[in-house]
Amino acid sequence: MRLLNWYVTRGFLAAFAMAIGVLTFAMTGANMVKVLDYVSQGIPLSVFGKFMLCILPIILTFTVPWAVMVAVMLVFGRMSADNEITAMRACGVSILQIVSPILIITFLLTLLCLYLQVEIGPPLLGKSRTMMSEAAARRPLALFEPGRPLSYREGDNEIVICIDDKIGDRELQGVVFCKTGPKGEVLQKINAERGSISADEENQELHIRLFNCMLSDHSGSETKNIERAYSETFDFTFNYGKEANADRISTKAKYMTLRDLMGEIRRFKKLRMDTTELEVELNQRIAFALSPIAFLLLGMPLAIRTNRRETSIGLFISVILAGTFFLSIILCESFSMFPRVYPQYLLWLPNIIFQVLGAVMTYRISQR
Repeated sequence: MRLLNWYVTRGFLAAFAMAIGVLTFAMTGANMVKVLDYVSQGIPLSVFGKFMLCILPIILTFTVPWAVMVAVMLVFGRMSADNEITAMRACGVSILQIVSPILIITFLLTLLCLYLQVEIGPPLLGKSRTMMSEAAARRPLALFEPGRPLSYREGDNEIVICIDDKIGDRELQGVVFCKTGPKGEVLQKINAERGSISADEENQELHIRLFNCMLSDHSGSETKNIERAYSETFDFTFNYGKEANADRISTKAKYMTLRDLMGEIRRFKKLRMDTTELEVELNQRIAFALSPIAFLLLGMPLAIRTNRRETSIGLFISVILAGTFFLSIILCESFSMFPRVYPQYLLWLPNIIFQVLGAVMTYRISQR
């Protein structure tokens, strides 16, 4: 029996390692492209490595369950196609005995996902969100990207800056400066041939001087009220430190640890405030963490029923099932603004459906 268990476990671990490597690399791809874009603008490469390490725990909470599903589909699909499961059962080995080592491994992976979801992942995810802005604050020229607007608040107004190109560490080419009011109306617009930048790192301020400027002063919404003038220079200051720190005043629920989240729920209840959004976040984390068990229970009988050894079939089914599961939870989470439908409990429907359906199918197979 030990030899049989090792045979099943070895096949599962090999498929799991392959699947989690491919899936983790694929899910980090979108983030890699964005961060490498910052690196090309002067952000240190070390920041890229730290950023990837910070988002890795949350990515693993998605890829570990998915990898379990892929491994189960591949291993049991092949064993069923080769009639190995039939031979094992003919020798008196039950389905439970065949899958018992994988059940233990999946339970341990579930504990890992739970730990990553409630303790490690959220704070690191929050850290990754501020890491790039901190790096940009140390290299302010990286804030400017040709063709992409840079915007910041100035009282009730908003400033938008666009550039055509960057030259060296201080020169800008083709600068458009636009100030809009609270209702989005244009108050001032400046087109400059070029500009220069000087950074005050101590105060985290960026001093920008524009040259050969065409100024348009919009005193009203009508075209006839627009006054135009030419100026050789125009100076303004951008407080990039204030912008970088603007989102750190309060910690969002999705960046809190379990202890902080529970404390916030208790505080909201004492203040008689609605806790639906916080409860949704808490239940979503646990629901995601328990998904490896649901994927195992449903994936194994489906693999045996399909009775196919082709890798493409197992991968296709695993993608459909994992996509359905994750999208269902995300859809339930979207109801967090509607407390009357109890979204914090709706989040458990995908887990319940997958586990009950898998348990029923496994029982039917074992009774053949």
